[in-house]
Amino acid sequence: MGQLMETKADVRWMLVSGALFALFAVVFGAFAAHGLKNSLTPYAISLIKTATDYQMYHALALLVVAVLAEFKNFKQTWLKISAMCFVAGILLFSGSLYWLAFSGLKWIGMITPIGGFCFIAGWITVIVSVLYKRR
Repeated sequence: MGQLMETKADVRWMLVSGALFALFAVVFGAFAAHGLKNSLTPYAISLIKTATDYQMYHALALLVVAVLAEFKNFKQTWLKISAMCFVAGILLFSGSLYWLAFSGLKWIGMITPIGGFCFIAGWITVIVSVLYKRR
């Protein structure tokens, strides 16, 4: 199997994605806490807080994965999969919570656990990359 992490572009998209997700976690959190606190229910605000917390955690995780990818002794394929899982997790987990908070559509909540599974898979693949590093 060929290397998936062959170019600096592979690391670059992880860094940019991580930074953008972190940026938007701050923006969404501040907007909800200050701009929407009088127009959303406390439940909706709590959903947004959970979404921004997990978005920030995994944005930072993306940045860590990008740094690990710079060290060529880790399994690059697993790191790339991990980054993709974190991106999918943010979009599905946090995205579904934002959508639920603003729309009130309860069925959107069925998407959230899929995002949580992506987060779990992302952390597992980080562990695999570290444990099975190149010799």
